[in-house]
Amino acid sequence: MNRPTPHSLKTDLRTAPLGIDSAQPEFSWLIDDEASGFVQDGYELELSDSRQFSADSVQWRSGRVNSSRPFGARYEGPALASATMYSWRVKVHSGTAASEWSAPATFETGLLKASDWTAGWITEAPRTKNSAPRTQYFRRQIELPGGVTRARIYASALGWYRLYVNGADQTGPDLVPRWTSLDDVVEYQVYDVTDALVEGRNVLGVVVAEGRFRGALGTFNKAAVYGDRLATIVQLAVEYADGTTRTYGTDTSWDVGTGRIVIADPKKGERIDTTIPEIDWLADDAPAGFAPAHRMPPHPRRLIAEEVERVTQVGTFSATVSRTPSGAQLLDFGQNFNGYARIRLTGPAGRTAVIRYSEVLTPDGELEMDYLEYADSKDWFQRDEVILDGQPFDYTPSFTIRGFRYATVEGVDDDLTPDDVLGIELSTPLPVIGEFRASDPRLEQMVRTTMASLRANFSDTATDCPTRERTGWTGDVQVFAPTAAIMVDSDAFLRRYLRNLALEQDPDGRLPNWIPSETSDFSWALRDRALSFVRSSVGWGDAAVLVPWTLYQYYGDEEVLRRQWDSAKAWVEQLERRARKSGLSRRFGKRVGRLEKYIVDTGYHYGEWLRPGENPANTFRDNVLRPPAALATAYYALSSGVLAQMADVLGDDKEAVRWTETSHRVREAWRAAFVTHNGGRIADDRQDDYVRGLTFDLLLPQQRPAAAARLAELVTEADDHLGTGFLSTPLLLQALSENGHADVAYRLLLQETAPSWLGQLNRGATTWWETWEGYEENGHAKVSHDHYTFGSVTRWLHEHVAGLRPLEPAYRRFLAAPVIGGGLTSASSAVDTPYGRAASSWKIARGRIHLAVTVPAGTTAEVRIGDRVEQVGAGQHEFSALADSPLIGTKR
Repeated sequence: MNRPTPHSLKTDLRTAPLGIDSAQPEFSWLIDDEASGFVQDGYELELSDSRQFSADSVQWRSGRVNSSRPFGARYEGPALASATMYSWRVKVHSGTAASEWSAPATFETGLLKASDWTAGWITEAPRTKNSAPRTQYFRRQIELPGGVTRARIYASALGWYRLYVNGADQTGPDLVPRWTSLDDVVEYQVYDVTDALVEGRNVLGVVVAEGRFRGALGTFNKAAVYGDRLATIVQLAVEYADGTTRTYGTDTSWDVGTGRIVIADPKKGERIDTTIPEIDWLADDAPAGFAPAHRMPPHPRRLIAEEVERVTQVGTFSATVSRTPSGAQLLDFGQNFNGYARIRLTGPAGRTAVIRYSEVLTPDGELEMDYLEYADSKDWFQRDEVILDGQPFDYTPSFTIRGFRYATVEGVDDDLTPDDVLGIELSTPLPVIGEFRASDPRLEQMVRTTMASLRANFSDTATDCPTRERTGWTGDVQVFAPTAAIMVDSDAFLRRYLRNLALEQDPDGRLPNWIPSETSDFSWALRDRALSFVRSSVGWGDAAVLVPWTLYQYYGDEEVLRRQWDSAKAWVEQLERRARKSGLSRRFGKRVGRLEKYIVDTGYHYGEWLRPGENPANTFRDNVLRPPAALATAYYALSSGVLAQMADVLGDDKEAVRWTETSHRVREAWRAAFVTHNGGRIADDRQDDYVRGLTFDLLLPQQRPAAAARLAELVTEADDHLGTGFLSTPLLLQALSENGHADVAYRLLLQETAPSWLGQLNRGATTWWETWEGYEENGHAKVSHDHYTFGSVTRWLHEHVAGLRPLEPAYRRFLAAPVIGGGLTSASSAVDTPYGRAASSWKIARGRIHLAVTVPAGTTAEVRIGDRVEQVGAGQHEFSALADSPLIGTKR
């Protein structure tokens, strides 16, 4: 048996994080697959309170812990100290054998107690009634002796900020802080500034712009949601060679003023005046107009450490340059993405250059803006304005972000060339863990399109689009989370989303439709109260239950189940209460006696949102007048059943029994109320009705064949087009392929005309559109052209076309069972699981299907090919079967 060395060590799901605030950090690692025969059944951890690990500085040893999981290990030693670097290592056991100790990994704690903060929030002077909001520039000089050995800055802002030390930008392209429930918590960042400080005079500076705090948010571009005064907090901690420490923090000794960035809004864009020197405010003496900063009035919001890597530059795009019919210079980056453009601007002093951004062009080749409903293209939206100083200027926005493929530039003298322009893509840098290949390049294009939409919308929260709303819709996250979990390491990112969700949940268990909720005690208004009734919508609020369960299924993340249990339970309990109240719509439906108390027919529900050709306004009206009880009850059955499984994992037998029984009763009620002809007709007889019945496991075994046949029939009657919207499209192909209709699933997948995935790609989509149509009949664009929801098709490509899907959490046991069809001659999926890389790859050659399966150490696979079903352990395995086997691609 070879002796492996654990590697790829992570703390709290991150590599060498700087500034964590968890009292019991989680540890994970990987084991080389090449270590033949070595299967972890235990581990040992050692932790040192020193950057350089040594046996003399170990403050905690776990001893041998019997566990096969190389993740989810918890620190259980003495309390960790604030602002301290720790190192740790791991050794794993297999029977009587043991690995070598890993190379040490590090993490550094942040400020673990509120009392560790000696700095205070400082802000601008109160604005007068007629004064316009401005970007704020904060600064302070400090004198430092020599002998600095270690220095950290802990910083945050109400707004997006950029930190400078002696003129050096410490923040770079990062957009910080991440969007949270800003009434409750604000993330702070930690910077190692040891090398940026000098002996003698030092100047600290912070620029704060609107960000999510004061910037325009959501559908209605509401500004100043959380407050109307920008603020910052900065704490510098310096250690010296003689062992002494000193702390400097924001207070009224800091000055505040304005600078060359006049205003910067995330949605609307920046206005910048380059005739104002960029660096004067960081010179030895404060510029004219600066005045002492004000203390921020007390507020109960808490400072918390980051849990996710910062939004930053993740890619670049070059552009072609041409002219629009009206004469503006047109930049085409060839790809829809989220970020901004760096552009070389030239022109006389005092002239204003204007840069506008959009995803699409009008039919006559101009930049299209009117398609973004509620954006008001006559307003300042997705637009930067730069007052030139007469010198060539390479302009890069600092505090704004937008979705676009095209940009126009007006007001510059010189014709731009491709060398003058660069597209900067911003996103959360999530490692890619899933790889899909197929003989049909169109399927690979689908995956690339999904990845582009994911990157565009996984910025400072999971948004619906990077243009019009930029809102964290829960329904989108709920349906897309499994796809994201396959494609990128999204565990930490979605954990943060869920923590925000729990913070914003109503006391009665209902949930905002978007997270963060874009509401605040500061700006709570009649419109917020008027829209609160939509917080009851199933499919959206069920994210509280289904997203944690997704993270457990794909990553084995038990911690997220513990964290989110109260939130998940509160959501299902409010469904339970609503089911006991009968609504008017049920009086016209089939009554089911004692089971009526399990039917949800009250409250508002968005329903199967955006079916092809449907008008959202009409859907909204209809669902207000007649709540879709079949859909709502289906989600009650699903979420109560998942809640029971969560309870079982967490060891709460009483709750597991309670919710298992509830789920059984709800399923019985659903069948009694909404299923006829032994499964042949369900609810309103729409495609999505059958998708839910089949994939939510609501039907009895004897009812499934008829339901599946009717679904296939509905698709065929639609000329092999889908008729589903946001909630069911991600499950449509699965419902068909797992129930004997893989041929129909492939016909849908490869449908060339709208509504279909290839229909969008054939019309030039580089990210998935919000609607299946994408354009009005007159050729003008229709709402957002960058939503990730319909990209959930990628999950089916990995899990069914290639056949790789988890059977137990974290792929501890997984399935390799490809669904062959669609004229494909090969397909493969590889996923970096918490145990290592798992893969399923097949090809057809000489009338046989050849399947190769990679099984990581510590896992097993169930392989299904032809009429064979085999269980295999770690290693590389190959199988083959006749290509015309009747069992290929069918459920077994």
